[in-house]
Amino acid sequence: MDHVTRFAPSPTGPLHLGHAYSAILAHDMARAAGGRFLLRMEDIDRKRSMPEWEAAIIADLRWLGLRWDGPIHRQSEHIDRYNSRLEALDGRSILYPCSCTRGDTRAAAAAPQEGVAHPVYPGTCRGRPMADRQPDDALRLDLDRALSLLDPASLGFTETGPAHAGRHRVDPAQARDAIGDIVLSRKGENIVAYFLASAFDDADQGITHVIRGEDLFDFTPIQVILQRLFGLPTPVYHHHRLIRDGAGRRLAKRDDARSIARYRDEGAAPSDIRRMIGL
Repeated sequence: MDHVTRFAPSPTGPLHLGHAYSAILAHDMARAAGGRFLLRMEDIDRKRSMPEWEAAIIADLRWLGLRWDGPIHRQSEHIDRYNSRLEALDGRSILYPCSCTRGDTRAAAAAPQEGVAHPVYPGTCRGRPMADRQPDDALRLDLDRALSLLDPASLGFTETGPAHAGRHRVDPAQARDAIGDIVLSRKGENIVAYFLASAFDDADQGITHVIRGEDLFDFTPIQVILQRLFGLPTPVYHHHRLIRDGAGRRLAKRDDARSIARYRDEGAAPSDIRRMIGL
């Protein structure tokens, strides 16, 4: 079987050491297996994605010595395709329009829940018919109805990362409590949610192994559920350790002092970056 990995940054800021670790790991794992390494720009957030950041990301990756196979896949060029697939769910009565804002959802989550990956939507608009959808409404997945259409035995995935290695099954009850009714599309912004676009792209690009940070492990059940709903294959997942600062905090794009470009400007070599991140 072909071994295909991908690096999928959002062009909304500079790459830092954590990005370098993920990109190099995905690249090296593909090359070691005689497979392919693909580059995807997850640029569906049109307000924050900038061409200059994409150019900077490409320059950083090339400086690190990484080469990808085939053209760069830009999600912004495939919005219509994502939306057409999403419309196919309408006839299965598992979508509903939602007028709630992100702030509404955060406010409703009065008490943080242990083990919950994100604020769980309280279901305020659940039950609204699709015919009631307004121009600025989002589309949410009625998770309970969606799960009722799926065989629980099919909701499994293989993990090879150090912290969670093994075969995992999505627990429907836990998914309801920890995931809830996720947004799949924001019509007013013409944005398809990351989870949905990523599931489509991984299938269309033939991704066999998803390499990403362990902070995303708790979101994997969302993508497995979407893969089953659309009849898509589930890749092998590898959630790697995170690169942290001296205080133990996960690096973010705001950490310009640890950006790849800053290290390069200060005279570092690609081999220095590999050493700093333990590769």
